[in-house]
Amino acid sequence: ADDSGFHDEWQAMKTKAKQRLAKIIAKRTGIQVDPQSLFDIQVKRIHEYKRQHLSVLNIISLYHRIKQNPNLEVTPRTFIFGGKAAPGYYMAKLMIKLITSVGNIINNDPQVNGLLRVVFYPNFNVKNAQPIYPAADLSEQISLAGKEASGTGNMKFSMNGALTIGTLDGANVEIREEVGHENFFLFGLTVEDVMRTLNEGYHPLDIYNSNDQIKETIDLINSGLFSHGDIDLFRPVTDNLIHHDPFLLLADFPSYFDCQNDVDAAYKDRQRWNRMSILNVARMGKFSSDRSIQEYCENIWKVKPTPVSL
Repeated sequence: ADDSGFHDEWQAMKTKAKQRLAKIIAKRTGIQVDPQSLFDIQVKRIHEYKRQHLSVLNIISLYHRIKQNPNLEVTPRTFIFGGKAAPGYYMAKLMIKLITSVGNIINNDPQVNGLLRVVFYPNFNVKNAQPIYPAADLSEQISLAGKEASGTGNMKFSMNGALTIGTLDGANVEIREEVGHENFFLFGLTVEDVMRTLNEGYHPLDIYNSNDQIKETIDLINSGLFSHGDIDLFRPVTDNLIHHDPFLLLADFPSYFDCQNDVDAAYKDRQRWNRMSILNVARMGKFSSDRSIQEYCENIWKVKPTPVSL
């Protein structure tokens, strides 16, 4: 982790993986992405509790800040989403539509060309996922604390050198313990915070009215900017956030936004970033299938090794 020569090899390997994914994205979507940009990736089932729309709000907010201040210093990013929605899950399908619509505006705006790209990676499955994990710089594991039973996508990312931005949910808790707190970008409410917030009475409308950044971002969606002037297309998403927000997205947004600024700062320090990436891989041994099967044998199945004569 402290060997500069090894760092160079590590960086070259990551760049090669990003170049490969960039070619696939160009072929399948027609979108040109810069392999030198930070590849910020969230691929998993599309679901409200997994909060892909939290990432979308951050993208819109970032886009708005650049439009307001063209000289704003930001780390160039390529945001890559992938996943499928259940056939009858209307809100999840609308979230996919929101992602692609935001991408259409941002990817065709010359003012942010070279700074932001948004990609919805089509037909996400095991085969198509293989080029994604090695190419990721940042792994988005941002479900509401207490909602994810475990998760294995976060393990795949971390084993391939991606750094995680995430909540204390599911396997994130164990991954953070293994790789080191300093090598994990933590944000958001804890399970205890979530329970307390809900028990005390959660009012997302109050957050919307008191947080200018959140209000501006949601109002941009409602303005029709990302829907060819149709101010009603994404109303089910924004109304749900403002009046219900069952997965406390608005409550976690300020912490998430601040944490993304920490990601920017870390990525600019290539030596620090590479060191964190290397240690993420080196410390992921606990999540190997060998260890998990061994524990099943000992604790669940109660079976012992059997000698076999050949």
